[in-house]
Amino acid sequence: MSSQLEKYRNIGIAAHIDAGKTTVTERILFYTGITHKIGEVHSGEAVMDWMEQERERGITITAAATTCFWKDYRINIIDTPGHVDFTIEVGRSLRVLDGVVAVFCGVAGVQPQSETVWRQANRYKVPRIVFVNKLDRIGGNFFNVVGQINDKLRGNALPMQIPIGESEDFKAIIDVLSRRMAVFVELEKGGEIEWQEVPEEYNAQVEKMRNAIIERACDFSDELSEKYLNGQEVSIEAVKSALRLGVLKMEVVPAFCGTAFKNKGVQLLLDAVIDYLPSPLEVPPIEGILPGTNEKAIRKADVNEPFSALAFKIMTDPFVGALTFIRVYSGELKAGSYVLNARTKTKERVSRLIKMHANKREEIDSVHAGDIAAVVGLKDVLTGDTLCDEKNVILLESIEIPPSVIDMSVEPKNKSEYEKMTFALRKMMQEDPSFRFTYNQETNQTVISGMGELHLEIVIDRLRREQKLEIIPGKLQVAYKETIRKPVEAEGKYIKQSGGRGQYGHVWIKFEPLERGKGFVFENDIVGGTIPREFVPAVLKGLEETKNSGVIGGYPTVDFKASLFDGSYHDVDSSEIAFKIAAAMAFKSGMVKGDAVLLEPIMKVEVETPEASMGDVMGDLNSRRGRILGMETRVGGIQIINAEVPLESMVGYATELRSMTKGRANYSMEFQCYREVPDYIQAAIVGKK
Repeated sequence: MSSQLEKYRNIGIAAHIDAGKTTVTERILFYTGITHKIGEVHSGEAVMDWMEQERERGITITAAATTCFWKDYRINIIDTPGHVDFTIEVGRSLRVLDGVVAVFCGVAGVQPQSETVWRQANRYKVPRIVFVNKLDRIGGNFFNVVGQINDKLRGNALPMQIPIGESEDFKAIIDVLSRRMAVFVELEKGGEIEWQEVPEEYNAQVEKMRNAIIERACDFSDELSEKYLNGQEVSIEAVKSALRLGVLKMEVVPAFCGTAFKNKGVQLLLDAVIDYLPSPLEVPPIEGILPGTNEKAIRKADVNEPFSALAFKIMTDPFVGALTFIRVYSGELKAGSYVLNARTKTKERVSRLIKMHANKREEIDSVHAGDIAAVVGLKDVLTGDTLCDEKNVILLESIEIPPSVIDMSVEPKNKSEYEKMTFALRKMMQEDPSFRFTYNQETNQTVISGMGELHLEIVIDRLRREQKLEIIPGKLQVAYKETIRKPVEAEGKYIKQSGGRGQYGHVWIKFEPLERGKGFVFENDIVGGTIPREFVPAVLKGLEETKNSGVIGGYPTVDFKASLFDGSYHDVDSSEIAFKIAAAMAFKSGMVKGDAVLLEPIMKVEVETPEASMGDVMGDLNSRRGRILGMETRVGGIQIINAEVPLESMVGYATELRSMTKGRANYSMEFQCYREVPDYIQAAIVGKK
């Protein structure tokens, strides 16, 4: 099996939106014989973009997984989105990949989202190679982009090729190491390569670049270094294997060029994937912990090790139901067998295993270490769950799922379709862990929550198209919460006696504020049976239901402790419902007396901006009630501003930042904590409700 694993490549294509990564993937599928007609993004035919919204907008929303073959090598590809609202798709894909092809636009160069993707690849320690695309466009310049990667990203990019001809006349690529020129002919058939001699005028440039490549490779191999310094001829294979070591150490990034749209350079890119990106055997073994002991354990990419895999994506398929995409790190999984979910500690049956090609599928009997496949039949699995052998339980590091930051109410135009909408939202929540939905009983509204405005827009679009639901969206809203500032005691008394069986519930509850993030704590301090034990759960239930609608603006109440310490009951008239209502009355009274206050989400914001725009960006953040925490300078005059800003003032920030900096700045934000809202803002928020 290990010899087979050497011929595996698990790669991702990642880039800024519109750099052409889906077109690159389409060409890879064409040249590896998966498709017989080349699909175009701009004409809505891309094989990898199979959701209607993707075809219409020309952007990739879901990460589609595909298997193809090139020169006896099996390549598992994940095509990832480039838009910041779908960052989780990029992050969870990188988490399970062994290598990345970073695609850059030959004209636009390093763009904001390409920086985000590069940083994520650094965080997950994923080796990469670069493909500079769109060199058939006016203004495309391979060496400029390589320079930008080195300046802005500290990318250690090393050009391996020379493009011949500019923009429309771009016709060939010189492979520097082999000193040969690839000319692409018979374009209507998909571009076959004819190898020719390098034109004389390029010889000097080729030799200079070739020496630079060999010298860089010498950093990673003493043997090569010795030969080169002694003036001996070094083989191309020796140079490639030394560079490969540099790629694995993330100290060098070979850069290639072409135009995927015009079918030039993609076959050479496929060769580079095989030459430089790691097999599952070359990446470090996956680390995890043994549940219950917190001891570290590792799993090697070996079919004889106990089975372990990470679920990195869940998709609902119209034909087979829920598909769980898994990356197998060790062992073997057979169709029909059982696996253990390390999070839920429950056994799940694997009814079928499927090799995916975007939206086409092929059934397989088993899947081995190093492979990526889709599983049918798993019921209670979420993104980031570890699936493992029940006798050898391991918990792999989960995928970080950022909290959702923005809410919107949705309702179907036709009230009878509520159930259909709820079912569809539940499926989406399983597919995309950064999306959530809840039902607010007080307002009778279904509220959806996500990572940004576009994220929620796509959810509504999918409900309309896939479920044929007429949806009425509400306004975008920030998720506020409420809490109390001081401890108080409150009474709740519900007595209804008007002949016949009455109702009687009477409680005394002490409410105390807790630290931020502690949620809700309930304590039963009843002594002497002033309230019978069977009514205590009803008091808790009354509090749990009422706390979701606070006294200031109807927001959920958090970070408080409720201690039931006294009350009374009636032998005949007391009931669970009476105590539930009494608890709700005590809650309302306690919140008012306890000096209730609104809490707002504070975001940790990082803005990357050119120096020229720094003053404007900082002034703007201050005007948004932001607090600047610090600044640092990066290569290429890029300034990083770290700040804490209330989410309320960050709605619509992306558009304003772009216009303020002529599109050169970008930002990322993540939830940090909840803090008290200043009184004047609280008055404005409550006034709006």
